[in-house]
Amino acid sequence: PLQTLSKEEAAEKTENVLVLDGGFVTPDSNAFGHTFRDYEHESERNAGVEEFYRTQHINQTYEFVLGKREEYGKLDRAVMSIWECCELLNEFVDESDPDLDEPQIEHLLQTAEAIRRDYPNDDWLHLTGLIHDLGKVLLHPKFGAEPQWAVVGDTFPMGCAFDKSIVHHGYFKDNPDYYNPKYNTKYGVYSKNCGLENVIISWGHDEYMHMVAKMNNTTLPPAALFIIRFHSFYALHRAGAYKHLMKDEDYEMLEWLKRFNKYDLYSKSKVRVDVEAVKPYYQSLINK
Repeated sequence: PLQTLSKEEAAEKTENVLVLDGGFVTPDSNAFGHTFRDYEHESERNAGVEEFYRTQHINQTYEFVLGKREEYGKLDRAVMSIWECCELLNEFVDESDPDLDEPQIEHLLQTAEAIRRDYPNDDWLHLTGLIHDLGKVLLHPKFGAEPQWAVVGDTFPMGCAFDKSIVHHGYFKDNPDYYNPKYNTKYGVYSKNCGLENVIISWGHDEYMHMVAKMNNTTLPPAALFIIRFHSFYALHRAGAYKHLMKDEDYEMLEWLKRFNKYDLYSKSKVRVDVEAVKPYYQSLINK
Protein backbone atom coordinates (compact mmCIF):
# COMPACT_ATOMS: atom_id res chain seq x y z
CA PRO A 1 0.00 0.00 0.00
CA LEU A 2 1.07 3.56 -0.68
CA GLN A 3 2.33 5.59 2.23
CA THR A 4 0.80 9.04 2.01
CA LEU A 5 2.54 11.59 4.20
CA SER A 6 2.28 15.33 4.35
CA LYS A 7 5.16 17.17 2.71
CA GLU A 8 6.42 18.14 6.17
CA GLU A 9 6.34 14.52 7.42
CA ALA A 10 8.06 13.31 4.24
CA ALA A 11 10.76 15.95 4.63
CA GLU A 12 11.37 15.12 8.29
CA LYS A 13 11.40 11.37 7.67
CA THR A 14 13.80 11.58 4.72
CA GLU A 15 16.07 14.10 6.41
CA ASN A 16 16.40 11.89 9.50
CA VAL A 17 17.26 8.83 7.41
CA LEU A 18 19.97 10.64 5.44
CA VAL A 19 21.53 12.51 8.35
CA LEU A 20 21.62 9.71 10.93
CA ASP A 21 23.17 7.06 8.74
CA GLY A 22 26.79 7.17 7.56
CA GLY A 23 26.07 5.51 4.21
CA PHE A 24 23.29 6.36 1.77
CA VAL A 25 19.97 4.81 2.75
CA THR A 26 17.08 4.62 0.34
CA PRO A 27 14.24 6.74 1.77
CA ASP A 28 10.72 5.28 1.83
CA SER A 29 9.05 8.12 0.02
CA ASN A 30 9.65 10.98 -2.40
CA ALA A 31 9.21 14.71 -1.84
CA PHE A 32 5.42 14.27 -2.04
CA GLY A 33 5.25 11.45 0.51
CA HIS A 34 4.59 8.75 -2.14
CA THR A 35 6.69 5.81 -3.31
CA PHE A 36 9.29 6.61 -6.00
CA ARG A 37 8.45 6.38 -9.73
CA ASP A 38 4.81 5.66 -8.93
CA TYR A 39 3.04 6.59 -12.15
CA GLU A 40 -0.33 5.15 -11.08
CA HIS A 41 -0.97 7.19 -7.93
CA GLU A 42 -3.92 9.48 -8.62
CA SER A 43 -2.79 13.04 -8.17
CA GLU A 44 -2.69 16.27 -10.10
CA ARG A 45 1.08 15.83 -10.46
CA ASN A 46 0.72 12.36 -12.01
CA ALA A 47 -2.06 13.47 -14.38
CA GLY A 48 0.42 16.01 -15.75
CA VAL A 49 3.13 13.35 -15.94
CA GLU A 50 0.85 11.04 -17.93
CA GLU A 51 -0.05 13.83 -20.37
CA PHE A 52 3.67 14.53 -20.75
CA TYR A 53 4.36 10.89 -21.74
CA ARG A 54 1.41 10.81 -24.16
CA THR A 55 2.89 13.78 -26.03
CA GLN A 56 6.44 12.40 -25.84
CA HIS A 57 5.51 8.94 -27.13
CA ILE A 58 3.59 10.36 -30.09
CA ASN A 59 6.24 12.85 -31.20
CA GLN A 60 9.57 11.08 -30.65
CA THR A 61 10.16 9.40 -34.02
CA TYR A 62 13.35 8.11 -35.62
CA GLU A 63 13.38 10.95 -38.17
CA PHE A 64 12.70 13.58 -35.51
CA VAL A 65 15.65 12.37 -33.41
CA LEU A 66 18.05 12.33 -36.36
CA GLY A 67 17.03 15.92 -37.12
CA LYS A 68 17.66 17.05 -33.53
CA ARG A 69 21.04 15.30 -33.41
CA GLU A 70 22.10 17.15 -36.53
CA GLU A 71 20.69 20.50 -35.33
CA TYR A 72 22.30 20.42 -31.88
CA GLY A 73 25.45 18.56 -32.97
CA LYS A 74 26.78 21.87 -34.29
CA LEU A 75 27.21 23.06 -30.66
CA ASP A 76 26.53 26.63 -31.75
CA ARG A 77 24.08 27.75 -29.04
CA ALA A 78 26.20 29.25 -26.26
CA VAL A 79 29.52 29.28 -24.45
CA MET A 80 29.29 29.07 -20.66
CA SER A 81 30.92 27.49 -17.64
CA ILE A 82 29.55 24.34 -16.01
CA TRP A 83 28.54 26.29 -12.90
CA GLU A 84 26.74 28.96 -14.99
CA CYS A 85 24.90 26.10 -16.65
CA CYS A 86 23.86 24.68 -13.24
CA GLU A 87 22.49 28.09 -12.23
CA LEU A 88 20.61 28.46 -15.50
CA LEU A 89 18.72 25.26 -14.68
CA ASN A 90 17.31 26.78 -11.50
CA GLU A 91 14.50 28.28 -13.57
CA PHE A 92 13.03 24.89 -14.43
CA VAL A 93 11.08 22.05 -12.83
CA ASP A 94 10.94 18.71 -14.68
CA GLU A 95 7.29 17.98 -15.70
CA SER A 96 8.00 14.30 -16.36
CA ASP A 97 9.12 13.57 -12.80
CA PRO A 98 6.56 12.35 -10.26
CA ASP A 99 9.15 12.61 -7.46
CA LEU A 100 10.50 16.14 -7.69
CA ASP A 101 9.29 19.72 -7.60
CA GLU A 102 12.56 21.35 -6.55
CA PRO A 103 14.73 23.59 -8.77
CA GLN A 104 17.21 21.46 -10.68
CA ILE A 105 20.41 22.64 -8.95
CA GLU A 106 19.08 21.17 -5.68
CA HIS A 107 18.68 17.76 -7.32
CA LEU A 108 22.13 17.93 -8.96
CA LEU A 109 23.83 18.67 -5.65
CA GLN A 110 21.70 16.18 -3.69
CA THR A 111 22.79 13.49 -6.15
CA ALA A 112 26.46 14.48 -6.13
CA GLU A 113 26.66 14.81 -2.34
CA ALA A 114 24.98 11.43 -1.74
CA ILE A 115 27.49 9.78 -4.11
CA ARG A 116 30.38 11.63 -2.46
CA ARG A 117 29.44 10.21 0.95
CA ASP A 118 29.52 6.60 -0.27
CA TYR A 119 32.29 6.83 -2.91
CA PRO A 120 34.67 9.43 -1.39
CA ASN A 121 37.59 8.49 -3.68
CA ASP A 122 35.71 8.46 -7.02
CA ASP A 123 35.75 12.17 -7.77
CA TRP A 124 34.76 11.53 -11.42
CA LEU A 125 31.49 10.05 -10.12
CA HIS A 126 30.84 13.10 -7.91
CA LEU A 127 31.22 15.35 -10.94
CA THR A 128 29.04 13.07 -13.05
CA GLY A 129 26.35 13.45 -10.39
CA LEU A 130 26.58 17.22 -10.69
CA ILE A 131 26.47 17.45 -14.50
CA HIS A 132 24.30 14.47 -15.51
CA ASP A 133 21.18 16.61 -16.04
CA LEU A 134 22.76 19.76 -17.50
CA GLY A 135 21.34 18.96 -20.93
CA LYS A 136 18.03 20.26 -19.55
CA VAL A 137 19.24 23.73 -20.60
CA LEU A 138 17.51 22.78 -23.87
CA LEU A 139 14.41 24.19 -22.15
CA HIS A 140 16.03 27.64 -22.01
CA PRO A 141 15.46 30.24 -24.77
CA LYS A 142 19.26 30.45 -25.28
CA PHE A 143 19.19 26.79 -26.33
CA GLY A 144 16.00 26.79 -28.40
CA ALA A 145 13.27 26.65 -25.71
CA GLU A 146 12.51 23.05 -26.61
CA PRO A 147 9.22 21.59 -25.29
CA GLN A 148 9.54 19.39 -22.19
CA TRP A 149 8.75 16.20 -24.17
CA ALA A 150 11.90 16.79 -26.25
CA VAL A 151 14.10 17.35 -23.19
CA VAL A 152 13.07 15.27 -20.16
CA GLY A 153 11.42 11.95 -19.31
CA ASP A 154 12.47 8.33 -19.76
CA THR A 155 14.47 7.61 -22.90
CA PHE A 156 14.31 4.58 -25.22
CA PRO A 157 15.84 3.32 -28.47
CA MET A 158 14.47 4.57 -31.78
CA GLY A 159 14.44 2.50 -34.97
CA CYS A 160 13.26 -0.73 -33.32
CA ALA A 161 10.20 -1.96 -31.41
CA PHE A 162 9.14 0.01 -28.32
CA ASP A 163 9.47 -2.37 -25.37
CA LYS A 164 6.38 -2.85 -23.20
CA SER A 165 8.36 -1.94 -20.06
CA ILE A 166 8.53 1.73 -21.16
CA VAL A 167 6.29 3.84 -18.93
CA HIS A 168 2.84 4.56 -20.47
CA HIS A 169 3.69 2.27 -23.40
CA GLY A 170 0.12 2.36 -24.75
CA TYR A 171 0.56 5.86 -26.17
CA PHE A 172 3.13 4.61 -28.71
CA LYS A 173 0.16 3.38 -30.76
CA ASP A 174 -0.19 6.96 -31.97
CA ASN A 175 3.48 7.15 -33.04
CA PRO A 176 3.96 6.57 -36.81
CA ASP A 177 7.09 4.45 -36.16
CA TYR A 178 4.89 1.92 -34.33
CA TYR A 179 3.43 0.83 -37.67
CA ASN A 180 6.55 1.19 -39.82
CA PRO A 181 7.93 -2.31 -40.64
CA LYS A 182 11.41 -0.80 -40.89
CA TYR A 183 11.29 0.28 -37.22
CA ASN A 184 8.82 -1.99 -35.39
CA THR A 185 10.69 -5.31 -35.14
CA LYS A 186 12.92 -6.53 -32.31
CA TYR A 187 16.14 -5.42 -34.06
CA GLY A 188 14.73 -2.84 -36.47
CA VAL A 189 17.62 -0.95 -38.08
CA TYR A 190 20.19 -2.64 -35.78
CA SER A 191 22.00 -5.97 -35.60
CA LYS A 192 22.42 -8.34 -32.66
CA ASN A 193 24.88 -7.09 -29.97
CA CYS A 194 25.71 -4.01 -32.06
CA GLY A 195 26.63 -2.04 -28.93
CA LEU A 196 24.62 0.75 -27.31
CA GLU A 197 26.93 3.44 -28.68
CA ASN A 198 25.50 2.57 -32.12
CA VAL A 199 21.87 2.85 -31.03
CA ILE A 200 19.85 6.02 -31.68
CA ILE A 201 18.13 7.03 -28.41
CA SER A 202 15.08 9.30 -28.09
CA TRP A 203 16.09 12.96 -28.07
CA GLY A 204 16.51 14.77 -24.78
CA HIS A 205 18.85 16.17 -22.16
CA ASP A 206 20.84 12.92 -21.76
CA GLU A 207 21.77 12.76 -25.43
CA TYR A 208 22.56 16.46 -25.61
CA MET A 209 24.84 16.53 -22.54
CA HIS A 210 26.63 13.39 -23.76
CA MET A 211 27.23 15.13 -27.09
CA VAL A 212 28.48 18.33 -25.42
CA ALA A 213 30.87 16.44 -23.11
CA LYS A 214 32.25 14.23 -25.85
CA MET A 215 32.70 16.98 -28.44
CA ASN A 216 34.42 19.21 -25.86
CA ASN A 217 36.95 16.40 -25.28
CA THR A 218 36.02 15.71 -21.65
CA THR A 219 38.55 13.75 -19.60
CA LEU A 220 35.78 11.95 -17.68
CA PRO A 221 36.07 8.14 -18.06
CA PRO A 222 33.84 6.09 -20.42
CA ALA A 223 31.60 5.00 -17.50
CA ALA A 224 30.74 8.67 -16.84
CA LEU A 225 29.73 9.21 -20.47
CA PHE A 226 27.64 6.01 -20.36
CA ILE A 227 25.87 7.26 -17.21
CA ILE A 228 25.18 10.68 -18.74
CA ARG A 229 23.77 9.20 -21.94
CA PHE A 230 21.66 6.40 -20.47
CA HIS A 231 20.59 7.52 -16.98
CA SER A 232 16.98 8.02 -18.15
CA PHE A 233 16.93 4.70 -20.06
CA TYR A 234 14.87 2.93 -17.37
CA ALA A 235 13.73 0.15 -19.71
CA LEU A 236 17.38 -0.95 -19.76
CA HIS A 237 18.66 -0.42 -16.23
CA ARG A 238 15.46 -1.15 -14.32
CA ALA A 239 13.51 -3.56 -16.55
CA GLY A 240 16.45 -5.31 -18.27
CA ALA A 241 15.04 -4.73 -21.78
CA TYR A 242 17.09 -4.25 -24.97
CA LYS A 243 19.98 -6.45 -23.84
CA HIS A 244 20.00 -7.99 -27.33
CA LEU A 245 21.55 -4.70 -28.52
CA MET A 246 24.32 -4.68 -25.89
CA LYS A 247 27.92 -5.76 -26.44
CA ASP A 248 30.19 -7.16 -23.69
CA GLU A 249 31.66 -3.78 -22.67
CA ASP A 250 28.18 -2.34 -22.14
CA TYR A 251 27.55 -4.75 -19.24
CA GLU A 252 30.44 -3.36 -17.22
CA MET A 253 29.21 0.19 -17.82
CA LEU A 254 25.68 -0.86 -16.90
CA GLU A 255 26.85 -1.84 -13.41
CA TRP A 256 28.13 1.72 -12.84
CA LEU A 257 24.84 3.11 -14.15
CA LYS A 258 22.83 0.95 -11.73
CA ARG A 259 24.94 2.21 -8.83
CA PHE A 260 24.49 5.79 -9.98
CA ASN A 261 20.74 5.43 -10.44
CA LYS A 262 20.18 4.77 -6.75
CA TYR A 263 21.50 8.24 -6.02
CA ASP A 264 19.87 9.94 -9.01
CA LEU A 265 16.43 8.61 -8.09
CA TYR A 266 16.36 8.49 -4.32
CA SER A 267 18.20 11.74 -3.59
CA LYS A 268 15.05 13.55 -4.75
CA SER A 269 14.06 14.42 -1.23
CA LYS A 270 13.63 17.53 0.87
CA VAL A 271 17.20 17.43 2.20
CA ARG A 272 18.69 20.84 1.47
CA VAL A 273 22.28 21.35 0.33
CA ASP A 274 24.28 24.47 1.22
CA VAL A 275 25.20 25.45 -2.32
CA GLU A 276 27.88 28.00 -1.43
CA ALA A 277 29.56 25.61 1.04
CA VAL A 278 30.05 22.83 -1.52
CA LYS A 279 30.67 25.00 -4.59
CA PRO A 280 34.51 25.25 -4.19
CA TYR A 281 34.83 21.44 -4.14
CA TYR A 282 32.79 20.95 -7.31
CA GLN A 283 34.53 23.87 -9.02
CA SER A 284 37.87 22.08 -8.38
CA LEU A 285 36.48 18.95 -10.10
CA ILE A 286 35.21 21.00 -13.04
CA ASN A 287 38.68 22.58 -13.40
CA LYS A 288 40.32 19.15 -13.25
